[in-house]
Parts: sequence; C-alpha cells; structure tokens
Amino acid sequence: MLKGRELAAFRKQLLAWFRQFQRDLPWRHTRDPYCVWLSEIMLQQTRVAAVIPYYDRFLKRFPNVQALAAAPEEEVLRVWSGLGYYSRGRNLHKAAQKIVAEHEGEFPSRLKDLLALPGIGNYTAAAILSIAFEKKHAVLDGNVARVLARVGAVRGDLRAGGRWQELQKCADAYLEARSPGDWNQAMMELGATLCSPKSPQCLLCPVTQSCEARSLGIADLLPEKRKKRATVEIRLAAAVFADPNGRTLLLPPPQAKNAKALADHVPTLVSNLWHFPTISVNGDPVAKLRSHLQKMQIQSQNGSFHFVAANKVRHTVTYRDITVEPFRISVKKLPRIKGTEQVPLSEITVLPVSNLTRKVARAALAATPSAR
Repeated sequence: MLKGRELAAFRKQLLAWFRQFQRDLPWRHTRDPYCVWLSEIMLQQTRVAAVIPYYDRFLKRFPNVQALAAAPEEEVLRVWSGLGYYSRGRNLHKAAQKIVAEHEGEFPSRLKDLLALPGIGNYTAAAILSIAFEKKHAVLDGNVARVLARVGAVRGDLRAGGRWQELQKCADAYLEARSPGDWNQAMMELGATLCSPKSPQCLLCPVTQSCEARSLGIADLLPEKRKKRATVEIRLAAAVFADPNGRTLLLPPPQAKNAKALADHVPTLVSNLWHFPTISVNGDPVAKLRSHLQKMQIQSQNGSFHFVAANKVRHTVTYRDITVEPFRISVKKLPRIKGTEQVPLSEITVLPVSNLTRKVARAALAATPSAR
C-alpha cells in the first residue's frame, strides 16, 4: 500500500490529470444529489454513451425527486424503457417516494439514511455522499478495484477470500480527504479510460510510476479473470398480431399470480414489462404458440391464425443467450382480452417495453404481412 510521499504524489498526479482530462459528462455539471444519484444508478452495468440520452430525457421528464415520486410507476418505466435492468427504474421510483414521505423531499446526507433507500448500496451511497456533499467516503466499484489491484499487484479473484474488503480499506486509505468527490471520480475515470480491462494504456497513465503491476510487467494480466457462469441457451417464440391499421396487441407486465402462465424464463426476459404473447419452445414453435394462444383464449374468428415467420431475434441477458422466433399474425380485428393494450406496432414504446420486445417488433414490421 502506498504511504507517505508516494501516496501524496499519487494523489497530486491523479487529481491534476483528472481536472485537465476528465470527460465532459452532463452529470459533472452539477452537485445536485438527485442528479448524482440518477447518474450513478443509470451507469450501473451500462456504458456512458448509452446513458447520456436517457439521463437527459429522464431529467427533462422528472426534474426533481418530487416529480419522480408523484409519477405513476408505468410512466417511470416508459421513460426508462430501453436502458435495461428495469429493477433500477422501479427502485428509483420507490426511493423517491420514500425521500418525499420520510425526508420531506430533501435528499438524505447521512450514510444510514441512504442505505435504507431501495437500490442504494455501499458504492452508490459513497458516490452520492462524496460528490454531492463532499463527505469522506471512498467508492469501490469495478473500475476502482482494477486500478487498486494493479497499483498493488493484487493477485487472485478480487471478490474472493476477503480481497474486496481489503481493497475497500485501501480505497479508504488513499482517499483525498480535501476533495473526496473529485478523488472518487478521478479513480473511476482512470479505470474507465486508461486503466481498462484489456490493453491498459500505461504510457498515458498519470500514476504509472506508482503501479507495482506495471513495474512487474503484469498490468495486462491483472485483475485475474473470474470464472464465468456457463451460458444458458434459451429459445422463445412470440406472436405479433397486426390489424389493417398497423396496431398490435401487448400483454401487461406479468404478475406473480399469473407468471406461471408464461414460460419460466419469460417474465424475467421481458423485464416484467408489456410484451407480446411469448412462450419457451424446444420443438415446433408454431404448434407451441397455437397451444399457448388457445390457453389464453385467443382464437381466430376465421378458424385458425396464419403465422408468418419473421427474422430471428438474438438477445443476451447476463449469462443467457436468447433466440426469439417472432411470427406476425395478420388479423382483421385484434383479439380483445382483459388487461391487454392495443398500440401501433411501429410505436410500441408508448408503453414501457424491454429491448427484447423492441427487437421483436422491428422483426415483425419487416415481415411480409399475410391477411386471412
């Protein structure tokens, strides 16, 4: 662990680099805890480039915690739609309601109060407290852990054997107490830009002289790779109804009581949002879909539906490798089922839908219609 003059030099050089070369990101133009919180939640498991337009759009629709708390959950999820990991949006909404109900709309500035909010853990709490309130809390995420692992030449799985706790102690010791917000952002910025997982740019690094892994010639080998969970292949089939006016049928978010009516995987894969009739398949997808529609009491007025196959859709969710076979079903009149919504097939995002559902809609739009 760096100490004394070495640590002082490390802090000085990293902060100077950050203040000169940091990326111009919209959430860095403010210290408003609401904005800091929103950006940190959105950035979880999501690239910066993907987050920026969603951040701007979300703030325009919900400019403060009161506006977010007062909105219906479905509207929050609609604005979030496409960003993925929808539990984040649900937790944002619940946390906003709790802030309004229990903190009179004032964003809490104590660690225990932040940790009591849905969706906020140690990392997010430390980020908010340091950046928005300049409190002395060191963040530890994947980027920071990678920097610390290389600086200290830490070997092995960083999540095993108490190493993560040791890295947190190291992060706490390195924290620049006079500028905790800038310091935490500098550590994260270094990990996100130069000290990247593959091919670290050591020649451009402002603290390369402090890096033990660099001096040993093993910077590109650390952190050591974790064992990946085996990939699970999932095959689904989706029924996309379309009437002469280009409208389609979407089912409501699965509820616990009727989730079993769907395939075991489906509620998770559609992110518990609005979706097309979808079923897990391992044989003939059309036969399985017909049976599924019959169970849902969706029947053709002309005897039987005509299924037109669209291009297969590929999608990945963590360890799941998903293939969806969409079938466009042209009908003169959409089936009327309690709880469903009829929306334009080309504009299904008027409701909160997942990226997977968006892909299915695009494939169905490209399929040649066939009316019966």
